Amino acid sequence: MKDGGTFDYIVTGAGSAGCAVAGRLSEDGRFRVLLLEAGPKDTYPWIRVPLGYHKTFNNPKVNWMFDSEPEPELDNRIMYQPRGKVLGGTSSINGMVYMRGNAADYDEWRQRGCEGWDYQSVLPYFRRAEDNARGADEFHGTGGPLKVTAHRWHPPPPTAQ
Repeated sequence: MKDGGTFDYIVTGAGSAGCAVAGRLSEDGRFRVLLLEAGPKDTYPWIRVPLGYHKTFNNPKVNWMFDSEPEPELDNRIMYQPRGKVLGGTSSINGMVYMRGNAADYDEWRQRGCEGWDYQSVLPYFRRAEDNARGADEFHGTGGPLKVTAHRWHPPPPTAQ
């Protein structure tokens, strides 16, 4: 930043949401946007290998390695919370898994007062974001920036011994 860093917007965290927000703000060139990330670029080799996520699970170079507070509903256990400290955030260390929340959870947000966050309201945004290899239907979209494919390997069903 040779000019001292004058920006219209500063986005903190280059995870999935931060990158999307910074991208949308800067796409037409009207705004100067600074995207800040505490971690390094996502060049750690195991990030690019879906089964390599276990190599990021306890790696402080790319993972904040948070613990929860004691959870009363779980007999006061402390739960490990891996969170990405890398460009791409937690999405870079989750084994490339894409999973939406349960529709009932979004509907509960609406019931608690979050207008526009019920499942039917957010579904068009999910569809618009996807480029689903199986094609478009009432729940999935094509042409979006997020490449979505089904898992290709299906283990054989277990047999009784």
